[in-house]
Amino acid sequence: MTKRYWNITLEEMMEAGVHFGHGTRKWNPRMAPYISAKRKGIHITNLTRTARFLSEACDLVFDAASRGKQFLIVGTKNKAADSVARAAIRARCHYVNKKWLGGMLTNWYTTETRLHKFRDLRTEQKTGRLNCLPKRDAAMLKRQLSHLETYLGGIKYMTGLPDIVIIVDQQEEYTALRECITLGIPTICLIDTNCDPDLADISIPANDDAIASIRLILNKLVFAICEGRSSYIRNY
Repeated sequence: MTKRYWNITLEEMMEAGVHFGHGTRKWNPRMAPYISAKRKGIHITNLTRTARFLSEACDLVFDAASRGKQFLIVGTKNKAADSVARAAIRARCHYVNKKWLGGMLTNWYTTETRLHKFRDLRTEQKTGRLNCLPKRDAAMLKRQLSHLETYLGGIKYMTGLPDIVIIVDQQEEYTALRECITLGIPTICLIDTNCDPDLADISIPANDDAIASIRLILNKLVFAICEGRSSYIRNY
């Protein structure tokens, strides 16, 4: 894996509140190596380690993107949803930011069937065919389309399993993480002080409750993906 310089500074991470963990009573002892202090009842994350693992993750996604690999970004809680969608769209990645449907990856055949249905309904809507149907049928299909757009809109162009999955908040997206582990899909996971750092391939210790923290981590990863994609296009 190529080592590159990603300009990750402690100052910008401090400013974004990346270092703030959960309360000292709500923590996972396995996170001890990633915690530098306790302050006013909360754990403080060691930002030097955060920078190190974030840099490793950036190297990984750069190399993968430079080889044309596909990414999926997952973050469904309210504080992460908008940042996930923006980051994914910017880097031309697939994303899930509303609800993880169980079996989305492990039962890919069913997901693929739903995606085909979704694409067909979108085509019918764009061509005006839905409006030619009886009102009752059209209303039912439009509700179905709206439901599919909500939950599958971010993966509508996905034609197979992703090569790497980036997860915001390990505990919130535990089902998605377990599916990746089952399928052997490499994962990069943003983990707070209440998480297990041993589950993902690369765990980035950081505040998963602050929008600024989530956005900063995603922006660094997305920049690396975009750089990798540019390299892929130049060498293609």
